[in-house]
Amino acid sequence: METEFMRITVSVIKADVGGVGGHTKPSDGLINAIRDTVKNSADLLIDHYIGYCGDDTHIVMTHTHGVDDQSIHKLAWDAFIAGTKVAKEEGLYGAGQDLLKDSFSGNVKGMGPGVAELEFEERPNEAFTVFAADKTEPGAFNYPIYRMFVDALSNTGLIVNQSLAAGVRINIMDVEKAKIAELSLWEDKPTIEAALMYPGRYVVDSVYTKDGEPILDASTDRLHNIAGTYVGKDDPICLVRTQKDFPATEEVGSAFNNPHYVAGNTRGSHNMPLMPVKLNSAATINFCIPIVEALVFSMHNGLLTGPFDGFSTPDWDYIRENATKKAMAMRSQGFIHPATLVPSELEYAQGYKARMDILESKMKTMEGTVAGKKRENYEDPD
Repeated sequence: METEFMRITVSVIKADVGGVGGHTKPSDGLINAIRDTVKNSADLLIDHYIGYCGDDTHIVMTHTHGVDDQSIHKLAWDAFIAGTKVAKEEGLYGAGQDLLKDSFSGNVKGMGPGVAELEFEERPNEAFTVFAADKTEPGAFNYPIYRMFVDALSNTGLIVNQSLAAGVRINIMDVEKAKIAELSLWEDKPTIEAALMYPGRYVVDSVYTKDGEPILDASTDRLHNIAGTYVGKDDPICLVRTQKDFPATEEVGSAFNNPHYVAGNTRGSHNMPLMPVKLNSAATINFCIPIVEALVFSMHNGLLTGPFDGFSTPDWDYIRENATKKAMAMRSQGFIHPATLVPSELEYAQGYKARMDILESKMKTMEGTVAGKKRENYEDPD
């Protein structure tokens, strides 16, 4: 029934359940299995879109069931299970990698898939953008989100748009302790900046206007925190409403035009720039440079128009070239920090610990060694 306003939920759920020849892209068979599963439950949804970023498949769904709805989350889980079945049949790499539990337990949060959801009263011209990333972690969105809502040098809307100038509420999660803090602009600006310095631990979870209107939601789960060992990068997803009282589509998009260094890369081991790429791009086998896509949608009564490929225009080719140059410069540093992550952030931390255990076993006290004798013969100039 046609109505002027509807209360709509947009749910974006993503997972890596298999890639061709490595962590590259899902196969056609895998994608089709996910599509068929979602189509068979279309009565739950108003509309949907299915795509991928690198080896992560994302399902964008519109419905009226609210956030954290069991039926919606189970639909996504079942779709990823179907994709996993095909991935195993085809011998894809990492089949079912992000499905960390044996069975669905009511909500996919904490089970491996990433989730971004917003429920709101639909505007007459509802616009939103989904940012899907691969080969990085949730904190990769900290810097772009800062540019959207805090940095007037990046976003003039923070000056001339009265709603944005009034400031927003930013919820920041401590992903190590599973705690969340509600901070407010502009009084908490220094505290927000202090938290965002360390994206491996503190991650933007969501953003609201001062009167509680939802603007942004992002996935925050870190897979190695859930599984207890490395099972792949966390490959975050972020949903942002745009236009009118929110940042313009161009303002949220341009927040990605300075490819900043993020944790990620092959084996989740290096600091590398986040490269904006076109929709349904495979992950590059050039060290797995971290990538992000922009899915730009319009929506009316829950029906989607789009996505427009936000990073497809010619200017983004220049940004991609910049990202490649920054990536190669960092990799030219090899394994020496700051090219590689600090030990606590390495995804293959157990492997690194094993090397350091060997080193420790060979350590001896200085006495009697060449170094010790040098030390004994050393005369303090003071």
